[in-house]
Amino acid sequence: MNWRTWSSPLFVFFLGACTAVPAAPSSTATVAPAAAPTAVSNAQWDSAVAAAKQEGKVVVLGTTTDALTNAVANAVQSKYGISVEYVGPSSREHIQQIQTERQANQFNWDVWVDGTTSALTSYIPMNALDPLPPELILDEVTNPSVWRGGAPEYLDDQKRVQVMTPFQRGTIYFNPSMAKTGDFTSYKDLLDPKWKGKLLIDDPRSPGPGFATFTFFYLHPDLGPDFIRRLAQQEPQVSRDWGQEVDMLGQGRVPVLIGGVDAIVEQRMTQGVPVAIVDPHSLKEGSDVSPANGALAVFNRPPHPNAAKVFINWLLSKEGQAVFTSAQGYVSSRLDVPLPAGAEPWRVPLAGAIKSYNKQALDNRDAVLAVVNEALAGR
Repeated sequence: MNWRTWSSPLFVFFLGACTAVPAAPSSTATVAPAAAPTAVSNAQWDSAVAAAKQEGKVVVLGTTTDALTNAVANAVQSKYGISVEYVGPSSREHIQQIQTERQANQFNWDVWVDGTTSALTSYIPMNALDPLPPELILDEVTNPSVWRGGAPEYLDDQKRVQVMTPFQRGTIYFNPSMAKTGDFTSYKDLLDPKWKGKLLIDDPRSPGPGFATFTFFYLHPDLGPDFIRRLAQQEPQVSRDWGQEVDMLGQGRVPVLIGGVDAIVEQRMTQGVPVAIVDPHSLKEGSDVSPANGALAVFNRPPHPNAAKVFINWLLSKEGQAVFTSAQGYVSSRLDVPLPAGAEPWRVPLAGAIKSYNKQALDNRDAVLAVVNEALAGR
């Protein structure tokens, strides 16, 4: 495995439970082989696959885990004879590196698969991504009727980033030996004096699930800036290490985590670690919708353009989405991809839920950060 590729079991992104911990996705995704994909032009597709095999590999940047890396790499290698170099732990750690490389006329990356914040704040502004539709060949990918809402969802007008897996997100996580589901019927329950000094939050001043969670707090009409300030008065610990946050929760060093990574929690649950996710349906204010690390883009001037094209079409196909979502417990935007084993129906996005991942939400970024910086000054 390349030194840049995440190899620790400390990573993933989503799914959980409320009154009971559900069966989580297995560490290896098992998906029945799909029929050969239908392409707009069989000759065009065959040519792309043949050229991709000559290129030999595709370099994918984004948040990953051993389970996801293995599931995706094995499927693509088996089907197309292309190796997948899946580089993590997430794309946010590589922003400065890629900017420096591009300034030096070095283009080392093919495909980006991650959360939307780093795309909207860094990769799109640095003009690192190309429009995605020209890369799409397969009929089953370009057919709008297969996508929830009747069309694929893009983040920007130029259609450079497609949202593959929006789902209702978990926001509160707890150690069942130190707290119980009934402790949380509203986010305002976190303001109870019994939690003072006992909360851990993912740092909302950095791109990631903490920022998404605090954006949701900011945008929700029943919470808003005042709630953020009052939450900070509970003297929470602050962390930027997503895996360590869940480890601290499971080890009983804190009873409650706010704004963590669903799938890391879920992975620990499968390992018997005492952690759980509060079902947002049990919370008065609900939760936001997020694709987690389920957004897709293609880098411009990719070193393996045909392998990138084949990978993208496979990932957006029914088979590819089944592998991707099964490995992580996500909800695909494709209507023909069933919920993965253990996924709760409440994960399917609710109409009207706050989106903490799109441009509209990020237009409030400065306002959110101003409140957060004020509230967390000195931490």
